[in-house]
Amino acid sequence: MRIGIISPYSLTSAGGVQVQVLGLADALAASGHEARVLAPCDGAPPQTGVTPLGASIPTFANGSVAPIAPDFACTLRTVRALRDEAFDVLHLHEPLCPGPTHTALFLRSAPIVGTWHAAGGSLAYSVPGTRWLASRVDIRAAVSADAAAMARDGLGGEYELVFNGVELDRFDHADAAPAKVPTIAYIGRHEPRKGLSVLLEAMSQLPEGVRLWVMSRGPQTEELQRRYQRDTRIEWLGRVSEADKLAYIKGADVLCAPSLHGESFGVVLLEAMAARTPVVASDLPGYRNVAIVGDEAVLVKPGDTASLASALLSVLRRPDRAAELAAVGRQRAEQFSMARLADTYVDMYERARAHRSAAGR
Repeated sequence: MRIGIISPYSLTSAGGVQVQVLGLADALAASGHEARVLAPCDGAPPQTGVTPLGASIPTFANGSVAPIAPDFACTLRTVRALRDEAFDVLHLHEPLCPGPTHTALFLRSAPIVGTWHAAGGSLAYSVPGTRWLASRVDIRAAVSADAAAMARDGLGGEYELVFNGVELDRFDHADAAPAKVPTIAYIGRHEPRKGLSVLLEAMSQLPEGVRLWVMSRGPQTEELQRRYQRDTRIEWLGRVSEADKLAYIKGADVLCAPSLHGESFGVVLLEAMAARTPVVASDLPGYRNVAIVGDEAVLVKPGDTASLASALLSVLRRPDRAAELAAVGRQRAEQFSMARLADTYVDMYERARAHRSAAGR
């Protein structure tokens, strides 16, 4: 099957959707399908099998900044790519995000599977015409119950629950960054909803010998660096490559995900679990999609610095607890392998093709 996977977000910017798109393309190719990714790229594409659609424009959305490309040049490139590639099926991630996914919905050049990722509410769904656009998707999927509920409330229709996948082999073969002292890893955009400020405040309650690796950047970076510049235990790593991200996650003693809200699915938790790194995270519905029982990670009340510090310290000071979390977490990650997700989507692709064929008759 020849599959076109379309991301509205720039593949050269860090993000959960981008990781899913690229990982799914690799898994589909490994299972014998022809998969090509169409997406904006601010620079060279991150891997082979990608058709770049131009540069992105940072746009505020869902308490964050999305690197999307709603411009006319991107539209023309998308039209040309869809015409030249002649895909058997299209897979649109965040179908109603302005940009190439919109163009694909208008053209509808092949059967369409759409995956909704976002949760927490969106004013975009109330824009006139969005329900009509959504109706052009043959099979609708959502990565969590929250994402499905948001889409259903705004757009109507039915949504099949899927999951976000993790490429286990990449973590098995990755080198671990050296950590000479107990080390916490944080990966996420530096913005209020991600809760980095809560983690930094919690650091003041942790012993001197504990170190924190802070990856990525965001609108709060400079302010937070100034506020905590005297704490030499904090290493501001900035934006890191995918290989370095894996190394830091794997080398850390614990990964902390202190988000306050707006998380649809805990991909970063899965990545740490795949790396056999214990997880301390906020007790959010989105993170409960991964830590469903609670034994897979330590979950604390969002925004509670004292509880967060206590939970981190309990993992760092108890090797037996850390080992238990790592083992159970890895077992949980294996249930979310990208290969399993690819098989799930192939079934949807085949059903979308059959649906379009039956509608044509």
